[in-house]
Amino acid sequence: MKNISDLSKEELLGIAKNHYFSLGPNDGAASLCKWNFAYGLSKIHYAQEKLGLKPNATFISTPDETITKNRERWQAGYGYGGKLVWNDKPEHLIFIDAKPNACGMLVGGLEELPIYSDIVKRINKMLSEDYYIDDIKINWDFKKGNHFIDVFELEKKALIDGLPPYAFIIHGSAPELRSETTKGIGLYYDKSKTLKEMSKKVNTPFGPVFYLENDDAKEYFNFFLYSKKFAAEKRKKAAELLFEKYSILSNPMHQGLIDYNELLLGSQIINKTEDKLFPIALRSDLPAYLMVGKKSIDESIIDQFGFEKRAKNYDIYERLVNFNVLPHGGGYQIPHLTKVIKVEEIDNERYFICEQENEDAITIITDVEDVQFIYRGKSVINRTIELGLGNIFYKMFPKYILKI
Repeated sequence: MKNISDLSKEELLGIAKNHYFSLGPNDGAASLCKWNFAYGLSKIHYAQEKLGLKPNATFISTPDETITKNRERWQAGYGYGGKLVWNDKPEHLIFIDAKPNACGMLVGGLEELPIYSDIVKRINKMLSEDYYIDDIKINWDFKKGNHFIDVFELEKKALIDGLPPYAFIIHGSAPELRSETTKGIGLYYDKSKTLKEMSKKVNTPFGPVFYLENDDAKEYFNFFLYSKKFAAEKRKKAAELLFEKYSILSNPMHQGLIDYNELLLGSQIINKTEDKLFPIALRSDLPAYLMVGKKSIDESIIDQFGFEKRAKNYDIYERLVNFNVLPHGGGYQIPHLTKVIKVEEIDNERYFICEQENEDAITIITDVEDVQFIYRGKSVINRTIELGLGNIFYKMFPKYILKI
């Protein structure tokens, strides 16, 4: 086999596509994810070979496979909904282009249904005063992107099992730590001058890829663990200020590093966390779910999707059977697009030529940040169960949504 660096762009993308395993829906957003991720994986493959490693970075998607609305992450060649793996042994090597941010969701139990006007008053009080965790001023991000506060009523089965009758979800990350602080080097290479100067770069046919290795990777990973703890504590602090008395049902991360060589992009790992119940929040008008994950992917599913031969050919089969990941939401759906027909590169920019529902025309996309979208619904839950990734434990019915 030729060296990666000797291949044409088309050959590089072909190999990358063979390292992408899709468990997502057959819709326009999932198609965009697949096509864009071919560029991200190609860049990592190219860098791996330059670093003397086997070029076999792999992405396995979850049933909410979709685009990412972060412009820099998208331009770097990533999508959302799944797990990225670039090594099977604990190499001190971290690719930082995907911008891990420790985002997660806290599910808290309540004995009584709060009055929403009281919660709004408490939010206003929170926003008008300064709060700190470990001497870092909190930046409340309830308004940003798809972050939110939802209040639910639990189904009767949960009450029989001893859970409280009501619950809430707080969705948030740690924007306070994206640039350098007294606590560390920062999470985002495009926000932190220190991190940008520390990172190394490999120029590839599809643009640069940034990485850290050895002691620099250790420093970054330790800072990420701090950020993950900070984000979890921040969600708990918000819950305390908004709801006062509550019980923690779940507080997992869904966007960030699992270890030096694995990264969650909008998904939840089930075997390396204290949490036993994992939230999946769909649209605001639909129930949310607390699910229990299952060790995955089952060999029957691998066979059903025709993954086995390809995975074994590239010696990445174990990454499939040790996937162990659940989706965290419904994911963006782009209702007017059915699939990507092709991608054209013009002046070093990727242009996605997409088929529309109305086939008399095409849509050409380069930046997905402002593309029209909705959130997927129950189909994501059904597919998660059908694939043997997890089971519903409790349904939570929305009472009101706070997006203020």
